[in-house]
Amino acid sequence: MLAAAMAPLRPVLLLAVLLLAGCGSADPAPRGEPAPTTAEAPAGTSPAAGGAATEDPDAAGAQARGVRLVPIGRFDQPLYVTSPPGDTRRQFVVEQGGRIFVIRGGRRLDRPFLDIRGQVLSGGEQGLLSLAFAPDYATSRRFYVYFTGRDGRQNVVEYRAASADSADPGSARLVLRMDDSEANHNGGLLLFGPDRLMYIGTGDGGGAYDQHGARGNAQSLGSLLGKILRIDPRASGGRPYRIPRSNPFVRRAGARGEIYSYGLRNPWRFSFDRRTQDLSIGDVGQDSVEEIDFVRRGRGRGANFGWRPFEGDRRVVDEPAPGAIAPVITHSHRAGWCSITGGAVVRDPGLPALAGRYVYGDLCEGRIRAARLRAGRRTTGRDLGLPRVVGLSSFGEDVRGRVYVTSIEGPVYRLAAS
Repeated sequence: MLAAAMAPLRPVLLLAVLLLAGCGSADPAPRGEPAPTTAEAPAGTSPAAGGAATEDPDAAGAQARGVRLVPIGRFDQPLYVTSPPGDTRRQFVVEQGGRIFVIRGGRRLDRPFLDIRGQVLSGGEQGLLSLAFAPDYATSRRFYVYFTGRDGRQNVVEYRAASADSADPGSARLVLRMDDSEANHNGGLLLFGPDRLMYIGTGDGGGAYDQHGARGNAQSLGSLLGKILRIDPRASGGRPYRIPRSNPFVRRAGARGEIYSYGLRNPWRFSFDRRTQDLSIGDVGQDSVEEIDFVRRGRGRGANFGWRPFEGDRRVVDEPAPGAIAPVITHSHRAGWCSITGGAVVRDPGLPALAGRYVYGDLCEGRIRAARLRAGRRTTGRDLGLPRVVGLSSFGEDVRGRVYVTSIEGPVYRLAAS
């Protein structure tokens, strides 16, 4: 199925593809009876009600005004870019193998900020997957990493910085460890939300069709897998983290209180709009459909995004998915997509052409697209006309809202005005 897409790919990307591919209204619209898989709409159009296509003038205007990719460095399998609160000089690049490097004033420092390669099982979808700085990092020096341990379990670990450019490797404190029986679908993003709490994306446990228990992990409120979790990662009362009382399932018998949203297959990057606090999620599909999910501020609390009964807009398992929310964007594998990468709503003051547009892409298809998201309304992104990013692995943002794009092949870019 992916032979044509994989033909020109280098060995490291080929491995990633094989593993990954196995793998409006103020309120979101619940899924009703699923529609047939939507064919790819032509660039610049979006499926409207009844299947018609309408021009997307916002995306077309963005392309006309000009956007470019600015190279900022080359790394070993980069997967994420972020920066600490209040630090406009530094960006931190996460390498899958277990290192984090600092770019300071536009120059990459020679020594890694953190090197935990000895603790990380790396390859395919496993490895050091993300980094998040605590909101009070300037005083506490606390930051967090998500990685696959040598035993295959997923770990969230707290460290402290020794200086602005180096971490204290001896400061490690385990926050959360999750059993994971298979190598794929690990999620892996850590993100502090507008409420200063940590959100954690987890995959469904791997394999195909979430065959874990009677209903699968993603629909089970007794499992942390296939979810977005929400915790306060600071130790308290002899416990490694705290569960907010405002989480949706804290009082439900048999449910894990850490769960914020559920029904996800492999949420490969999610983000909060810096201005509106809306939540967008890129969820990697099974055999046919890649999807972007979107809900307004606070509507992710208790939300069910439909996996495993639904893959994108098509039903794949005949079982209930209570209140399942339909995706706002889907792309088909027939059109060359294989593993979607969720991005961010652009709020970079230096990039007005994309202001308020959500950018995203795909590991195989490699084109960066932009769309204006509206809850409950289907759309599709417009190809921005930028050079194809081979092995597009992630998007990230720095403290100023500038958006970065990483390639598993090594390059890291920033979106800038042309």
